Amino acid sequence: MINDLVCNRLLNTNDLSDSFFRMQSQKLLNRGVDFCDFYLQYSSDESYSLDEGIIKSGSFAINQGIGIRAICHDKTFLSYSNDLNAKTITNLVDNLFTRPSSKQLAAINNSDTLSNHDLYTINNPILATTNTDKVRILKFIDSYARKLDYVTNVLANLSLEYDEIYIARHDERYHTDIRPLVHLSITLIIQNNGKIEKASSGLGGRYLLENYTHEILEEHIQRAYNQALLKSDAIHAPSGELPVVLGNGWAGIILHEAVGHGLEGDFNRKGSSAFSNKIGTQVANKNVTVIDEGCIKNRRGSLNMDDEGNPTRKNVLIENGILKSYMFDELNARLMGLASTGNGRRESFACSPMPRMTNTYMQGGDFTHEEIIASVKYGIYAETFEGGQVDITSGQFVFNANTAWVIKDGKLAYPVKGCALVGSGPECLKHVSMVGNNLELDSGIGVCGKNGQSVPVGVGQPSMRIDKGLTIGGTAL
Repeated sequence: MINDLVCNRLLNTNDLSDSFFRMQSQKLLNRGVDFCDFYLQYSSDESYSLDEGIIKSGSFAINQGIGIRAICHDKTFLSYSNDLNAKTITNLVDNLFTRPSSKQLAAINNSDTLSNHDLYTINNPILATTNTDKVRILKFIDSYARKLDYVTNVLANLSLEYDEIYIARHDERYHTDIRPLVHLSITLIIQNNGKIEKASSGLGGRYLLENYTHEILEEHIQRAYNQALLKSDAIHAPSGELPVVLGNGWAGIILHEAVGHGLEGDFNRKGSSAFSNKIGTQVANKNVTVIDEGCIKNRRGSLNMDDEGNPTRKNVLIENGILKSYMFDELNARLMGLASTGNGRRESFACSPMPRMTNTYMQGGDFTHEEIIASVKYGIYAETFEGGQVDITSGQFVFNANTAWVIKDGKLAYPVKGCALVGSGPECLKHVSMVGNNLELDSGIGVCGKNGQSVPVGVGQPSMRIDKGLTIGGTAL
């Protein structure tokens, strides 16, 4: 897809054209490069923050640039600049250091053209709403939240991004995309029972601020408020290996970190993942199906195309417990003799793409949430999480539950704090005994970091029961 608005801003105003990039590509190919691409980006970013009842800060920034990438077998060579002048780009190409290899990569499959995705509005969220309206959103949050008991402070941050992308590939595929992104975070601080607690909620996606109705804002304020109250009543969590019920939605962050990263193509090509060389084998209980889907409308992790110009799609990674596929960018796919899965992502023009997740979730099952809770004699229900660490090679992880309860005799007995979950992602998948019918994606707040690059992602899952493999690192004496 070629968008005239993008071409006008990134090409026409800089006297650039498709033919110019064909010529620059040919120069790199003549030097023994296997393939190359040119990634042009225009970005505008705006944010406002509220604290102590006033707008504490506001910012607006515009950035643009080009990244030139050349691939010689398994080596990537990158140069970039903020200047989109033809002379600058020519100099970057002429002076880009490359080292041709005697090894040959698999041929590119030119038949895999871009799907006609239309996943999000092309309007600029920064321009679509006045500054007054943006401030009004934050002021409404502050006013509504301060009417709730025990609230001592309200913090809120609203950020808006708008990207225009042009990709020129050496195989004469040229693509554009316009990517809006909004994000709102709400944090409440309360003082109750002599304790000071805070809790947050947030939402976002590739849409305009019109989605932030008063009803939606009230829902997320109430969600943060209820979590803060829960924390003020919580007691120390027990320790030991116990059955664990994971909540739906944001709890999918464990799936993302402990399983998803291990299914990215670069780790598996190098053999450094716990899932390496296991395609076609049983890696999870038969009730587990894991999907990465980059083409869900309006979702935070969705893209019309990835950052190499390949179509995003629905990739079934694990189906009924069988490992079916990894997530690939073009380089790692070709090194393994495969095709890209549309997961080549980069933070900006100044970065090289690599295999990354988009919206990763576990498919729903047959049980209700209530049935899963009722099945547990004594265990833990962990609803949401914050902070964690994962070892990709072993799959070992530790995550801190933000809100959690002790389950006794099939009922939520009391809330607990200081509840850390320690385990192995691949091992836990084998002991998922019940999967809920309440699949939910997160509200649009995910950010994934890898090799110093951050990209927006989505996570999700239904409620599920894990019988073994999770140790509770509680703080109860």
